[in-house]
Amino acid sequence: METFLNIHSEIGTLKRVLLHRPGKELERIVPDSLKELLFEDIPWLKRMQEEHDEFAGILKNRGVEVLYVEDLLKDVLKDKAVREGLILEVIDQNPSSGNYIDGFLTEYLMGMESDKLSEALIAGVLQKELDHVKRHLVLTDYLKDPEPYAFYLNPLPNLYFMRDPAVTIANAMSISSMATKTRKRESQYLDAIYSHHPLFGDLKREKYYKYQNFFSLEGGDLLVLSEKVVAVGCSERTRVQAVEELAKNLFAADQGIEQVLAVRIPNNRAFMHLDTVFTMVNCDQFIVFPGILDQIETVIISRGKEGGLSFQRAETLKAALARVLGLKQVQLIESGGGNPVVAAREQWNDSTNTLAIAPGVIVAYARNERSNEVLEDNGVEVIGIEASELVRGRGGPRCMTMPLYREKI
Repeated sequence: METFLNIHSEIGTLKRVLLHRPGKELERIVPDSLKELLFEDIPWLKRMQEEHDEFAGILKNRGVEVLYVEDLLKDVLKDKAVREGLILEVIDQNPSSGNYIDGFLTEYLMGMESDKLSEALIAGVLQKELDHVKRHLVLTDYLKDPEPYAFYLNPLPNLYFMRDPAVTIANAMSISSMATKTRKRESQYLDAIYSHHPLFGDLKREKYYKYQNFFSLEGGDLLVLSEKVVAVGCSERTRVQAVEELAKNLFAADQGIEQVLAVRIPNNRAFMHLDTVFTMVNCDQFIVFPGILDQIETVIISRGKEGGLSFQRAETLKAALARVLGLKQVQLIESGGGNPVVAAREQWNDSTNTLAIAPGVIVAYARNERSNEVLEDNGVEVIGIEASELVRGRGGPRCMTMPLYREKI
């Protein structure tokens, strides 16, 4: 591999990915926090880890190098300056403590070895974990939150959806500005890893987007369709203004991106990202949730005059895809075989959130039987994985994977 980062498509043969194996943070979800932590149900961690290990094993057996974000975070935390900078930044933006807590929470984290600190930054810090710390007492020591699962630093149970906090485009990264406070720390960690980990070597480490940006943009809305085209969803989690800014940055970076396809989808929890309703499975094939097609608006963004942008509305998503990809036609394969009841049921379980590991070869949840059958009927090889627990966080194989390197088509 010539460079550590190399993503010029959604379907080139996958060679390197970043994952997060679900951990202790998932055991800190309680019924009262489900909505806040973006889960539909209480997950069973042991089974979730088994399913995730099976998924990682499939990737490895297909020749994919699998890296884990928790390991890379441990590595960068060994550097004193990085550790101190990241802790102070996390505390500064932490909504669960307050100024009077920040001092001894900072001291508590600073005193940890890198392995323990990495775990704490992901799994969170319970209030009761600081009971032993010698300090001046504050009001929360007398008027404690009565709940045993009250946190000074919240857990990050959504981190196993590695697609969202950062995305590789060409030979650099876009660091996401997350829409919910629950997930904002994820991008801080990815930024620290990208900025400081030696694996990235001599890269310029350019950032097409930065997590401090005001307008939210999440990785599940970004699809690298070709060396020249990126599609971005305008969704519940990604603002239109962010898409404009990303387009300007991509054009200015001069890494080959010539067009950005802006795709408006409804602001709906069931359609939280573009990749929950639409993914690429082959050079001219896409799987799509049919219930979304009459609600989509599509605009093609190109370079304009004097560093500005040029916009052209497309009549349909299908026509826009054919145009920007230079194809006579593209095939939109409808999930659920076009049956609206089956499609709606399977879309809830991420039938369209597929991960291509090579052209025409995808990983999908085995439970979405009809959608997988339709894909296979159209010449796509489907590798099914179990997902009785992974699915509880509302994301599929693509959501769980941050590709770092794909072979060019």
